[in-house]
Amino acid sequence: MTKFSIRSVCIYCGSSPGKNAAFVEQATNLGAALAGHDIRTVYGGGDRGLMGAVARGALASGGQVLGIIPEFLQQKEQTGGTDTLPGVDMHVVRDMHTRKQKMFEEADAFIALPGGIGTLEELIEIMTWAQLGRHNKPIALLNVNNFWSPLIDLLEHMNDQGFIHAPQRAELLLASNVPDLLAQLGFEAR
Repeated sequence: MTKFSIRSVCIYCGSSPGKNAAFVEQATNLGAALAGHDIRTVYGGGDRGLMGAVARGALASGGQVLGIIPEFLQQKEQTGGTDTLPGVDMHVVRDMHTRKQKMFEEADAFIALPGGIGTLEELIEIMTWAQLGRHNKPIALLNVNNFWSPLIDLLEHMNDQGFIHAPQRAELLLASNVPDLLAQLGFEAR
């Protein structure tokens, strides 16, 4: 039993692998761990980088994976088209706004792994929606090798300067590894 009612988790992460092998390792571990808890993975639909690692980890462990990708990103983020990762339920949507809305609708929680500007934008938007009262779904950061620590520092600075206030602040769960992150979401170790 979890402290949240979670059946589906949206993963925000890079379409690149990054410069540290731990990023890919933890992305793969996260996909596998979610599958091990019978949690569906919702992600951006790419087969490269951390996106591909999360999906492969989930699929290899028998998990359900929903990919949501805009038409214009298919060639860039999918090396073999929608059949690149057999087993992924791939939804091709019109644009980025539709992708983010669909990911939001399909998920009970959100986890951000390392990534670039797109990952940051998705994370900040879902935090903003929480701050504005649009949802109360858990938002978590997998802080592999302290990747997200500068953002945490910035958010604390914004709070200290009076621009983020506790009642409206999106509460972030933060962990440096998959087991600790899942424990914060209320899942028992397996």
